[in-house]
Amino acid sequence: MITPPLPPVPPVPPVLFDTEPTAGTAIRIGALVPLTRPGWVEAGRHLLAGLELAVRDVNDAGGIGGRPLELVVRDTAADPRKAAAAVDELARLGVAALAGEYHSAVARAVAARADALGLPFLCSSAVLDALTEQPTEWVARLAPAQSRGWQIYADFLFGAGHARIAVAAEPSVYWASGTRILRDHLAPRGGTVVELDARSLTPAALCDELVDHGATALLLLTGHPDPAVPIVTSVRRDERLAEILIGAPAGQPEFAEWATLLGEDSPAIPFLRYLPEHLGPLGARVETALRGRLAEAPSFVAFEGYDTVTVLADLLRTHGTDRARIAESWPCVAVEGTRGQIRFSRTPDISVWQWVWAPVQVVDRDPAEPHRFRILHAG
Repeated sequence: MITPPLPPVPPVPPVLFDTEPTAGTAIRIGALVPLTRPGWVEAGRHLLAGLELAVRDVNDAGGIGGRPLELVVRDTAADPRKAAAAVDELARLGVAALAGEYHSAVARAVAARADALGLPFLCSSAVLDALTEQPTEWVARLAPAQSRGWQIYADFLFGAGHARIAVAAEPSVYWASGTRILRDHLAPRGGTVVELDARSLTPAALCDELVDHGATALLLLTGHPDPAVPIVTSVRRDERLAEILIGAPAGQPEFAEWATLLGEDSPAIPFLRYLPEHLGPLGARVETALRGRLAEAPSFVAFEGYDTVTVLADLLRTHGTDRARIAESWPCVAVEGTRGQIRFSRTPDISVWQWVWAPVQVVDRDPAEPHRFRILHAG
C-alpha cells in the first residue's frame, strides 16, 4: 500500500455549484479511486466496479425519488494533493457526497478537505485510525479501523506460535501505525517486533537480517509489486528461511496480480480481508454480478465499493441531498449491506463515524489450489 505524506490543508475557497438541482436531474456522488500508478491500480479497479454496480442497481430500482444517481469519478493516483484538488472540484460540481478511496494517506487528505468544506465523505477502504486530526461529523468509514484488524492479525500470529516478528517496512504513516499496533499488542505476551528497512536493504541482505534476528515471521509492510514481490522471491529461495512465515496484513495477496507475478511462491502468505465466512443472498447476488463485470473473482474491496453506494443511497432517499442533513444522519444508518447490517457509531480514539462490526478474516491462498482462499482466523 502506497502512503505518501499528508499535505497541509490549504485555505477553503467558496463552494460554488455549477447548477441548481431540479426534479429529474441526476444526483451526483463524487467517487475517488486510484486508477493510475503509483496508486494500487488493481484495488482501484475493484473499488470502482463495486461503486458502479451499486449505482446501476439503484437506478434500475427507480433511482432516488425518481432521480438517477450519477458517479463523478476522479483518479487520485495515490497522490494526496491530487485528491484534495479533486475534492475542491467535486464540491463545485455540486456532488451531494464523496465516496471511495483506498490508500490511507490519500483518504486522510480527502477527509481533511471534506471536513473543511462541509462535504459528507463515506470512506470505503482506508483503515488508518487517525483519518482526521480532530473528531468530525462529516466523515464516516466502512473499513475496520487499522487497530482492530491488525490486533486480530497479531492474535493470529501469536496463536500460530510466532513471537519473534520482523517487519520489512517502508516509511509511511500507515506502515508506522501498523508496526506500532503489532508491537503494542504482542509485547505484553512476550512478543517482539524488529523493523527492517525495505527501502535500504536488498532482498538478499534482508534475508541475512532475518537469520541474524532469529525471526519466525516476516511481515511485508511495503508497496506492491515492488519491493514486496522481490522480497518474497528471495525469502522463498533461501534455505535458511525454509520455516519462516511470510505475512502481508495489508492485503497484497488478495488480488489476482499477486498470483500472476509470484506463481508457486504466492500461496501461504496470510493477509487481512473484510468478508464474512458466508455471504447472504445480497452478497451472493452482488458477487456474481461483480465477477461478470471484473472477469475475475471480486476482492473484498469491490464489496466495500458496493456497500458505500448502498449506504449513501439510503441516506439520500431518507434525508435528501442537503449535505448537512446527510452528515447529521450517520448515526441513523441501519442498512443491509453485502457483508452484514451496517451501522455507524463513535469509537474511542477514532475521529470519524465507524462501522464497528465489519467482518475481519485472516486468510491465505491455498498451496494446493492458489486461486482458493483458506480462512485461518476470524475476529
